[in-house]
Amino acid sequence: MRRRDFLPALVVPAALAQTPQPVPRMGRIKQGVTRGVFARGMSMEDCCRAAAQAGIKGFDLIGPQDWPTLKKYGLTPSMYPPGPGGTIPVALNRKENHERLEASMHAALNESAANGVPNVITFSGNRMGMDDREGADNCVAFLNKIKAHAEDKSVTVCMEYLNSKVNHKDYMFDHIAWGVDVMKRVNSPRVKILFDIYHAQIMDGDIVHNIRDNFQWIGHFHTGGNPGRHDIDETQELNYRFIAQAIGDLNYTGFISHEYSPAQGHDPIATLNKAIEICDA
Repeated sequence: MRRRDFLPALVVPAALAQTPQPVPRMGRIKQGVTRGVFARGMSMEDCCRAAAQAGIKGFDLIGPQDWPTLKKYGLTPSMYPPGPGGTIPVALNRKENHERLEASMHAALNESAANGVPNVITFSGNRMGMDDREGADNCVAFLNKIKAHAEDKSVTVCMEYLNSKVNHKDYMFDHIAWGVDVMKRVNSPRVKILFDIYHAQIMDGDIVHNIRDNFQWIGHFHTGGNPGRHDIDETQELNYRFIAQAIGDLNYTGFISHEYSPAQGHDPIATLNKAIEICDA
């Protein structure tokens, strides 16, 4: 199963043949990217070069084999990819997964700390008939076992908030209240929510209110336009300029990483530059 159903644009822009200086940004918010914002078939080298030129600071969900390339262009590997913390359907809410995932999470925390990776992603897992309260209890139990290690290594474990209506049927952490309950019970500065704004809009809406009310439990953000998870400009319903300003006003120091797929026919680099400008609060 692919993590996202991206349909990236197919053409690598000719602009990459040049090497201009990075575009100056206001810089109050550190912006990151994911692989899907770029053209399909574009090399990691070219993705990193384009990101750095656009003023991007981080690159999410890229594994250790590509960290040297990211760092060559001054990019932080801002989120360890899925695997150590389970997968979207199979993760922390089932006790039978805990022993295996505990070992892999400890290894990922060590590797992340040694390489300047600030976050490791994890998931609740799907319900598969399980009551939400039991699933929350199991997630709390797991996170309590690894939180001291995360705190010692200054690496944040981020559990992603996803929608179960459109993209990830049966996923358990599909409402902010469920995740906040888990975070409050774990109560660690190194266990947080990955607040995906696209998914949050589908499930709960009231984006800025929910961010403000639950900010202390949020460690990372992803963007994406709704509907369709395409460009975050005026072609969709979310006001990302206002959202970014609200996050900046909270003195957020982490990353807001773009995780959209450029709309059909849209140039990926032009789309990325527009997204960065919108969120350059």
